[in-house]
Amino acid sequence: MTSTNQLPPDLAQAALILVRDMMCIVDGEHVLVTCDTNTDKSAVEAIVNAAYALGAKVASMSLAPALPFQGGLANPFVPDPVSAAAQNCDAWIDLCMPYMAGAAVYDSAMKNGRTRYFLGADIGAAGIVRIFSKADLDQVFAVSDLFNALLAESAGKLCRITTPLGTDVRFKLAAPEGLAIERATKPGGYFVPGTVMVIPELDSVKGTVICDSTFHEYYTPLREPYRFEVDGKIQSVSGGGTELKVIERALKRAGNGEYGNIVHFTCGYHPSARVTGKSFIEDQRAIGCNAVGLGLPQWVDGGGENHPDCVMQEQSFWIDDDQIIDAGAIVAPADLAAAASQLQPIYG
Repeated sequence: MTSTNQLPPDLAQAALILVRDMMCIVDGEHVLVTCDTNTDKSAVEAIVNAAYALGAKVASMSLAPALPFQGGLANPFVPDPVSAAAQNCDAWIDLCMPYMAGAAVYDSAMKNGRTRYFLGADIGAAGIVRIFSKADLDQVFAVSDLFNALLAESAGKLCRITTPLGTDVRFKLAAPEGLAIERATKPGGYFVPGTVMVIPELDSVKGTVICDSTFHEYYTPLREPYRFEVDGKIQSVSGGGTELKVIERALKRAGNGEYGNIVHFTCGYHPSARVTGKSFIEDQRAIGCNAVGLGLPQWVDGGGENHPDCVMQEQSFWIDDDQIIDAGAIVAPADLAAAASQLQPIYG
C-alpha cells in the first residue's frame, strides 16, 4: 500500500469531497470501506484518511480473492465478518468489483434504517479525482435532478436510442427505479454521480443494441462489438470474439437460464469522466456513454443474479419525437440543456 505521505494532494482532495459532500459523513459516524485484491489501494487509503479526518470511526475490509459474481450469486462468497460489519455502519463505501449491491449482505443493510451504501466498484484513484474534484458537484447533481424529473414525468412514453456503431432500439419508458443519484443524506443505496438510469418496460424493448465494452464476470473492452437482437427479451447475441461465451453464460445466469431482458439504459454526462477501458464505473459516465443492463432487474422476483452490463458510446436519445441527446450532447428540454452546458471540466 502506498505510504500516506505519498498520496497525491488531488486524490486527498477528491476523497474528502466524496466522503463529506457525497456521502455526508460527519463526526462520530461509523464508516466501512470494502475492497478486494484488485482494488486500487491508494483509493482505499485516501477514503479512509478523509473519513478519519472528519472524525468518523473507520474500518476497511479486503476480500481475498475478489467476488466471482455480483448479486445473489455472490452470497456464498461474502465472508461473515463483512456481512456483520455492513449491518453496523452509518456509511458503507464499496470498492469491490464485482460489487455487493444486490447480494444478501446489501439487502439486509438496506433494511436496517441506518446504512448509506455507495457503489464505487472499480472507480480507482484516478477516477475518484476526475469524478469528484474535476467538476462542480452541485452542477453535476443539478443535471441529474432535472434529467430524472424528465424521465419520471415521461413514464409511458416511447423512446429511441441510436449510436454510430448501429444501435437502434425503441422502448416504452417505465417509472424510475434503482439506486439514488444524489447526496447520501438518508439511509439507502447511492450511485457515483455523472449518469442517470433509464428504465424500460421490459417487454417493450425492440431493436438492435451494439456495445464495445462489457462487464460480465469482469470488465473488458471488446475487440469485436457485441450485437444483441431484442424483441421483448434478448433473442440473440453475436460478436465479441473470445468474450462471446462469457456473456452467454452470464446472460443465462442473470435470466434464470434464458438470455432475459434489457434491464436498464443509462445516460452519461460527466464532463471529466474518461473512457479508459479500465473502469466500468467511470467509462459509463463519460459524455454520451450508456451502460446497458442485461438479464432481470433486482427489483423483479428472481432478478439481480449477476446482472451483466455492456457499454455503448456516442448515443442519441429521443422521448417520443423530442430529441434529448444528440451524439452525446444534451440538447433538450431547454432547462436540462442549459444545466448541462454549465458543466465544464475543472483544471488544475
